[in-house]
Amino acid sequence: MKLKHTAVWVGCTAAALVATSACSAESAKVAAKSADQAMAALARVSDRTQQLGSAEIRTTTTLGAAGKPVGMDGTYSWGDGPAMDVAMDTAAARMSTLQDDPTTRVIMVDGAYYYGIDPQPRGPLKGKHWMRIDISALLGQAAVDNMTANADPTASLRSMRASTDVQDLGEETVLGKKVTHYRGSVDEEQVNKSTRLSAAEKKAVIQSLRAGGSKLTCDIWVDGKDLPVRMKQSAAGMTVTMDFLKFGATKPVTAPPAGDTGDLSEQVRKQREAAQGTQG
Repeated sequence: MKLKHTAVWVGCTAAALVATSACSAESAKVAAKSADQAMAALARVSDRTQQLGSAEIRTTTTLGAAGKPVGMDGTYSWGDGPAMDVAMDTAAARMSTLQDDPTTRVIMVDGAYYYGIDPQPRGPLKGKHWMRIDISALLGQAAVDNMTANADPTASLRSMRASTDVQDLGEETVLGKKVTHYRGSVDEEQVNKSTRLSAAEKKAVIQSLRAGGSKLTCDIWVDGKDLPVRMKQSAAGMTVTMDFLKFGATKPVTAPPAGDTGDLSEQVRKQREAAQGTQG
């Protein structure tokens, strides 16, 4: 059972999105103007999204070329820090040993993940309907800090100033809406060479990139109200697609009752540290 499958899309959306692409000297001025317009548009997208604070979302996460996609549907909020309440595919997330239902409810709030499970016959989950794991135990404290600082799913777009070019791929229709499709990718070297970010901003972007596999590629589809309709991001062999179905007015996310929750944080933390020691 790999519990990281249930959380990985959140970490991925914290990574920085900027972009560069090659162009001839003859077309450089035209490309630069187009890139500036695209960056301005994506800056508006990030500002609008940040203000709204929550959304109903549908995501699909694929790990590796042969990995089975893990789908999740529900709500994600970022106005007061990252929180979510979603249903995911039990089998794809490898949770079948703990949950007979084809879908598993996952709550993220107050620095922890809660997984809806069937009551177990023994151990720390005996008679419990929820399993709790600290996010820091699962992903490490650095990932938690990064997630908190970049809770807005479009936070990466604010790093677009580091880019020399972003591709505007034109108009399309997504989820029944007319949208403009943008694409970009970035690595650590490009960020270091940027003159548009401060030293502190570069450090934050590089930390995000390293957490996501050193290079990120992203497609984003934007509607006429400067809001994202779909984001698709790929990094470190993982691809995450997020559809934004509705913005704002989602219910507050709250933790399950403590008395009905078994905590496996220390067990998971020890497993992660042991795995890191073996890799080292």
